[in-house]
Amino acid sequence: MKLLYVTDIHGIEWKHNEILQIASSLKPDVVINGGDMLPFKGNLLHQDKFITGFLDEYFSRFESMGIYYLGLLGNDDLRIFDDLFQQTCDKYSYVANMAQKRFRIEGSEYEFIGMNWVSDLPFGLKDRARKDSVDFEFPKQIGKQYLSTPNGFKRLEDWFSYVENLPTIEDEIKNLVKPSDMNNTIYIFHNPPANIDLDVIYNSQKVGSKAEYAFLKERQPKLSLHGHIHESPNVSGKWHAQIDNTISIQPGQSQQDDDSLIYVLIDLETMVMERKIIKIS
Repeated sequence: MKLLYVTDIHGIEWKHNEILQIASSLKPDVVINGGDMLPFKGNLLHQDKFITGFLDEYFSRFESMGIYYLGLLGNDDLRIFDDLFQQTCDKYSYVANMAQKRFRIEGSEYEFIGMNWVSDLPFGLKDRARKDSVDFEFPKQIGKQYLSTPNGFKRLEDWFSYVENLPTIEDEIKNLVKPSDMNNTIYIFHNPPANIDLDVIYNSQKVGSKAEYAFLKERQPKLSLHGHIHESPNVSGKWHAQIDNTISIQPGQSQQDDDSLIYVLIDLETMVMERKIIKIS
């Protein structure tokens, strides 16, 4: 089985369309989008228009080609649009929302399981933020903290108290649906794990999830796919690593207004992987 993996393209239409063209040419069995699919520029409360006005038609193109498209929303994609995203995915038999879900392609030995919670980050939008574990050390916060609601954004007066009542990333992982065969399971975690240099931000600080790392080390799935930290491969020099027998991939992504697209091609039979960078003039 051949995969095309991309993440963090933030509603940039030419990047989405380029993935479609590559899929049309290479005919992978599955395209996987690891999160932050919706526009991050402008008014985030209009992300629903991108789902209904772009993604709906976009998904139909994969359906017509018979190529599976597995995706999930990320920390910059508002939770108030989760139901709309699910409803849009449900229109197509070849499209699946992977957030906290399992998916198996008929006739395949491989299972896919996704999770889009992230360990708390400095930025204000907290829709998908969690403590990594009970002893998590919070990053220094930038600006005000808020959640999305159908009536706009809601200010959180005390984010630190609020998050104490939410499950941790460690809890969320434990609550995920269990695979039938861990050796043939691919996890799609928007957040990168700690300890393997796939989580390095611009100032060389490492911000990955220790809970994810512990889970992958203990359970040893075939593959884990990550994103979230756009710049990590450029800073650390690593876009893939191993946790014992588990291979973890974090392709990175150009910044939101850059003229390049980054994706990875993966052959699950041979585990040959190739990171590609496309630049437009």
